[in-house]
Amino acid sequence: MTENDWASVSKIYADGIATGIATFEKVVPTYDAWNSAHLSSCRLIAEQDSLILGWAALSPVSSRCVYGGVAEVSIYIEGNSQGKGVGKLLMHALIIASEAAGLWTIQSGIFPENIGSCKLHEKSGFRYIGKRERVGKIDGLWKDNLLYERRSTVVGIN
Repeated sequence: MTENDWASVSKIYADGIATGIATFEKVVPTYDAWNSAHLSSCRLIAEQDSLILGWAALSPVSSRCVYGGVAEVSIYIEGNSQGKGVGKLLMHALIIASEAAGLWTIQSGIFPENIGSCKLHEKSGFRYIGKRERVGKIDGLWKDNLLYERRSTVVGIN
């Protein structure tokens, strides 16, 4: 993913925000704000016939050095491409890229209503850690968040 992809990436992100079950975000940030919040590596797009079908990226979970190998997953699939394997391809590539970047854990917080995302994570080797109840609000409604993590089998095992 490059800055030139931002128009398509941000539209897919906006569509995810509009579902109300993809993120606590309410508006798409500017590219500069998004760029500064995500790792410079591990930014991927799925593209077919010059159309971006989905994207994935990682953001640090903390600025503390002990968490330097842990990142949060963002993965969004364009509406007409959902359920067609795009998420699986992106997630597989993201796992490979995260390990190449030296990350030992990638994690996701998922709304329980986002069943497709839960299934994608489970099929991709993530394990369910637990539920954070009423952890945040959207439009005045409390939302739970399910925590999933995937530990690398090659990074940080010594």
